Amino acid sequence: MPAVSRGDGMRGLSVFIADIRNCKSKEAESKRINKELANIRSKFKGDKTLDGYSKKKYVCKLLFIFLLGHDIDFGHMEAVNLLSSNKYTEKQIGYLFISVLVSSSSDLIKLIIQNIKNDISSPNPIHVNLALHCIANIGSQDMAEAFAPEIPKLLVSPDTINIVKQSAALCLLRLLRTAPNCLPPGEWSSRVIHLLNDQHMGVVTAASSLIHALAQQNPDDYRGCVSLAVSRFSRIVTSTYTDLQDYTYYFVPAPWLSVKLLRLLQCYPVPQEPAIRGRLVECLETILNKCQEPPKCKKVQHSNAKNAVLFEAINLIIHMDSEPNLLVRACNQLGSFLQHRETNLRYLALESMCLLAGSEFSAEAVKKHRETVINALKTERDVSVRQRAVDLLYAMCDKTNAEEIVAEMLAYLELADYAIREEMVLKVAILAEKYASDYTWYVDTILQLIKVAGDYVSEEVWHRVIQIVINRDDAQGYAAKTVFENLQAPACHENMVKVGGYILGEFGNLIAGDPRSSPLVQFKLLHSKFHLCSPSTRALILSSYIKFINLFPEIKKTIQDVLRNDNQLRNADVELQQRALEYLQLSSIASQDVLATVLEEMPPFPERESSILAKLKKKKPASANVLEKEDRKKDSATPTNENHTDNTPSPTPAVVAKPAESVDLLGLVSPAPAQTQSSSSFLVDVFGGSPENNLQPPVLESNIPNFDQATEVVSPTSEEVQQITKFTCKHNGVLFENDFIQIGVKSEYREHLGRLGLFFGNKTPSQLMNFQAAISLPPESQGKMNIVVGKEAPNVVDGGAQVQQMLNIECLDDFTECPIITINYNYSGNQQTISLKLPILLNKFFQPVEMDSQMFFSRWKALGKPEQECQKIFQSKNSMDTEASKAKLLGFGMSVLGGIDPNPDNFVSAGILKLKSSQIGCLLRLEPNKQAQMYRMTLRSSNENAAKTLIALLVDQF
Repeated sequence: MPAVSRGDGMRGLSVFIADIRNCKSKEAESKRINKELANIRSKFKGDKTLDGYSKKKYVCKLLFIFLLGHDIDFGHMEAVNLLSSNKYTEKQIGYLFISVLVSSSSDLIKLIIQNIKNDISSPNPIHVNLALHCIANIGSQDMAEAFAPEIPKLLVSPDTINIVKQSAALCLLRLLRTAPNCLPPGEWSSRVIHLLNDQHMGVVTAASSLIHALAQQNPDDYRGCVSLAVSRFSRIVTSTYTDLQDYTYYFVPAPWLSVKLLRLLQCYPVPQEPAIRGRLVECLETILNKCQEPPKCKKVQHSNAKNAVLFEAINLIIHMDSEPNLLVRACNQLGSFLQHRETNLRYLALESMCLLAGSEFSAEAVKKHRETVINALKTERDVSVRQRAVDLLYAMCDKTNAEEIVAEMLAYLELADYAIREEMVLKVAILAEKYASDYTWYVDTILQLIKVAGDYVSEEVWHRVIQIVINRDDAQGYAAKTVFENLQAPACHENMVKVGGYILGEFGNLIAGDPRSSPLVQFKLLHSKFHLCSPSTRALILSSYIKFINLFPEIKKTIQDVLRNDNQLRNADVELQQRALEYLQLSSIASQDVLATVLEEMPPFPERESSILAKLKKKKPASANVLEKEDRKKDSATPTNENHTDNTPSPTPAVVAKPAESVDLLGLVSPAPAQTQSSSSFLVDVFGGSPENNLQPPVLESNIPNFDQATEVVSPTSEEVQQITKFTCKHNGVLFENDFIQIGVKSEYREHLGRLGLFFGNKTPSQLMNFQAAISLPPESQGKMNIVVGKEAPNVVDGGAQVQQMLNIECLDDFTECPIITINYNYSGNQQTISLKLPILLNKFFQPVEMDSQMFFSRWKALGKPEQECQKIFQSKNSMDTEASKAKLLGFGMSVLGGIDPNPDNFVSAGILKLKSSQIGCLLRLEPNKQAQMYRMTLRSSNENAAKTLIALLVDQF
């Protein structure tokens, strides 16, 4: 900045400010300001020869008066005139006044733009900087249209000095946010990413913010920034705090730039080039290692900067979701923060662990911190931290810990803050339904939920429990007995009365044999609650009374007396009056046969998306995305689970649990007694779908086109093969992505049956017309699997929309080749065809087996023939981490048996391939040699072909 000359002190301004500060009252201040405004106005009007210094002084006074809260309606032209001055201080005050007081709709804006253009083309970099700052401060549409073509040239010009490049980058970022389509295409877009290699750290910091915004808008145009960002980030991470002294903040080298680069890398998938990927992983490992080191400074600024980089690095690790070792280490590091004395760290740790719970590789590591999270729920003083603890418990819940987590959430619900009770009720109801081990636990949990937090139990919750009870014959008697017992409490919530009235009206006959719950006792108990309820609940109870007349003719007269009462027939509520009158007439006129027909039991409800889940998404969509599957990429690719009802959309990638061995709450798996189903029709609803409501008529194997008949089958590239192999140990993710479409996959398997959801996301603003997705089987797999198309994708995919196609799979015999999907669509008149392998692999039909040492070795020896053993010795591709290897074996579908092998570093696994035609037992021994970075993998199986296929799949994961 130029030195300020002696005459620039503006003594008159100093005196005016001193006078304002010395005013004793608001009236005195207003009087002094009005006097000064009159003086300034007279000077501007009367003195046509004001010099630059005087104009600057008076404009400064006007600016100060405006900042005090007074309106300024003159002086704008004088400020614009100051822009033409060659003196820095006068030009600076002119730009400052314009930035603060001139609106984008002012008549002077064209004149201002012309002055700014003159300064941008000035050889004086100080004038250029002032102009750029003004453009960024105003940031109007007019500014974007006028300067968007010029500033990029300034940014990439070799003659531009560093401070101007910084300002140009930030100014361009401001215009980009104002008018995203204002930037012209050109050579500069490919050159701007090379600013990440600039020697000046300030330029790199400013450019990284700009490139991040550009990459979010047009990722393919700036894909080259990934390698440069990794390179620059590597240099920062490996440097010491003395190497970057000017950009080191409390012993942390360039923390702001590090965070910007980490966020930039999250705009792209994991780098495929081994060198770049390895360098990035090394940087992330270094950051995790530095967190274990003792702090170099005890000041809070040091820990804040260090943790800012750490948490952004963990976000990148979660985004990559491909490095088990890093995911587990990140989880352990976050776990150490859960009991930190700093509240913000505890909050951020819980929030990040919610995302980690969505990764198949780190889900088990997250569960280890369950007790700490539960303790935080009970003892944490900050309500926002407690809410994150609830979110994490919800995210880490699965069939192994559901009962404990639901019990803890119910216990906390009695003490929870009112602001989060309704959300907690929805989450408890969802978890109870998804992970119910049997119907008794589910019914008990929901009724306990109503008792504990009845005011926060929405209609969706008690409607859902009634649907489930009606759809389950074996749940009805227990439900009737349980609600009867709960209704006997002196203080009974109205939602309990609703559930009790509905269930007793439908199934009260199942408990009527007990004298303690005879028909008359049931009626009197329900009627004792009648006068305490709202009109809507009374209407429901009246419906239960007419049901009682059908179920229990012996109490018909007692119920008719109640319906005949003036309180009912002359009720002020028209609905209650009408019901009482109609029910009374129905019971008096109709015969018992007619009553039995009219009042028969409710039929089973067709299954659809849970209304509880829909309400949770509507109430807190961000939380739902985080809890389910992670960031924007996975959120767009992750389908909702149609087997259970608590999977939500995610940011974020949540782990897909193996099919839970839980009760079929809605009773949709078992066919109706009067029907006989073929294996293919059973396959349609094996995961809880309703063929009548959800699926199109099934397409059997005979309807699947042959491999030779596919429209256009393109041989998979090496990148596509790598996309397939990443699904070996996981069930969900992005299968394919280009400029037009993103294809996501989510699948689940149970014995020899599977269900796979394909999710097609249109990345363009235009429609994809004539959209078709055809499935074909290669010759090698013909007759070895059946694929049933459950739900077809629509023919038109709107811009920005996502559609789905559901496939049901039946594995008949062991196979080696995956099915092919061929997608055809028309975009802007151009026909597009994509052929991909579907990630339906043989190991998906594994069932883990537990056995002791004696049983394992006896079976190992029994499979001792040469053709029954397949062995591979190979070099490790990744770091040889014990937890990561265990996670891969579990994800592969086999159990990991402890205490079998004498060498504790070795892994021993067992599993059974469940095929329709047979069951194939498999035993595995994995021996790592960490010194040589080698593995020896031995797999023994009763089927030679299956052993070769499985070991080839598993070797690629190590």
